[in-house]
Amino acid sequence: MKPKCLMFVTDGFEDMEVLFTMHRFREAGYQVVLASLKGTPCTGLHGYQVHPDSPIRELNPVEYEWLVIPGGACSEKLRLREEVLDIARTLIEDGRKVASIGRGAQVLLSAGAIDSKRIACPQAIRDDIRASGGIWADEPSVSEGNLHSCRSWQDLPCWFQKLFGSQLVAQRSGNN
Repeated sequence: MKPKCLMFVTDGFEDMEVLFTMHRFREAGYQVVLASLKGTPCTGLHGYQVHPDSPIRELNPVEYEWLVIPGGACSEKLRLREEVLDIARTLIEDGRKVASIGRGAQVLLSAGAIDSKRIACPQAIRDDIRASGGIWADEPSVSEGNLHSCRSWQDLPCWFQKLFGSQLVAQRSGNN
């Protein structure tokens, strides 16, 4: 059975962050589960549509090895929902891997998860990160304990290499 990666989505997600990440996690051998607020199709900032597997309220966080929080306008909607924050907190406290891309760091901020941690995110939310006790990192990819972050979809190649480098090389060469 494949390990599971949970990815939150809702209308206004950054298309590249969701689509690239979803495919890369699948390539790395994960079952990717998309979850939205209502479990209904969601449309990204650039018009791509995804069909979630589940409403967020029906999830059992212990089933997931990873949580990925994409950016775009969806992160602002997600951070206002307590069920989203509860899942993020549970996974962080359990030592599971939690990742934010771009403005997805806003969910980590609202979950109270970034105190004294370095977080890569866009400059547009730099002051929010600092005000909540985090350390803004203007770097393509940052890993701090079980939290992994990158500034935007343009940084995904660097981020994926950091997360899966040897695993992806092994799969391409048939050693996995």
